[in-house]
Order: sequence, then structure tokens, then C-alpha cells
Amino acid sequence: MSDLTYTEIGATAGLLPPGYHHVRADRVIGRGRVAYEEAADALLCGAVQRRAGATVRMSETPLHVGTRIDMRLGPFGIPCLVVWAERDDDHAGFAYGSLPGHPECGEERFELTLAPTGEVTFRITAFSRPGRWFTRLAWPLNRLVQRRMTQRYLCTLDSPTR
Repeated sequence: MSDLTYTEIGATAGLLPPGYHHVRADRVIGRGRVAYEEAADALLCGAVQRRAGATVRMSETPLHVGTRIDMRLGPFGIPCLVVWAERDDDHAGFAYGSLPGHPECGEERFELTLAPTGEVTFRITAFSRPGRWFTRLAWPLNRLVQRRMTQRYLCTLDSPTR
């Protein structure tokens, strides 16, 4: 994981590091075991990013720690490395970190939780700062794009019975 462009590996699991822009967003996407299992299958195969409009190539699916993810959104290449992944009966998710060439430096975490009440919640946590000259130059626009993509991601796993 030495190719990552930041040092705070795994920080999306807890206290987000200072010096970065922070994102925390969540949404109830469905109810019940079937909704959770379908969403977890999709999440761990890159469907969130694809459904949000990115072209996605993964070195293996379902993804796991060490999976390389190469995304493209418009003219921008977005290389990432999975730094955390898990799936159990009521929790699934992964986090990826930025690799050289990514427009930003940082980490983004995607998590699903099946609550005892049956609610399935999709949560996104991220920290980032500009990683390339053009993201430094367009920092305010970059934040707007990140907010829009976060909202698009959150809507990609909605259960039909939501």
C-alpha cells in the first residue's frame, strides 16, 4: 500500500484527519435481508460507481483489500486501491485510497448496515484534498462535484421496495 498518496490509511473508520475536506453522508436505502444482500452484492462489485456514471475496471471482483480500481469520469482517470473490505450478516463495505494520478489525495469509505429494525443504511465517509494542479486551481468547483457525486452514490443502491 506504499503507492497511496496519503498517510492516514484507514482513517475513514474513525476520527477523520485534520487538513482535509471531510464528507459524511448516509441514506436509508431499503428494508430487510433481501435488500441488504442485493445492495452488498452490488456494492462489492463496483456497481455504485458505475451507476453514478463512472467507467470502472477492477483487478478482481468481488473486491477485497488490495484490489485496484481504475475509474474514469469524463476526461479524468481516478486510480484507487482498496484498503479495507468486509462483509458479514449485517455489515458490508469497503474503502479505497487515492493512487498517483488521482485528482485528489485521500480515502473514501462505502458502508451498508442492516439494523435490527430491518432498515438498510448506506453510509459514505471521506477525507480529501487536491492531488493535482487542476484540482488545486478549481477547489471550489471540485467540492461541488464531490457533493454531487456523493448524492449520486447514495441513490445507486435504493431497493425497489424502499
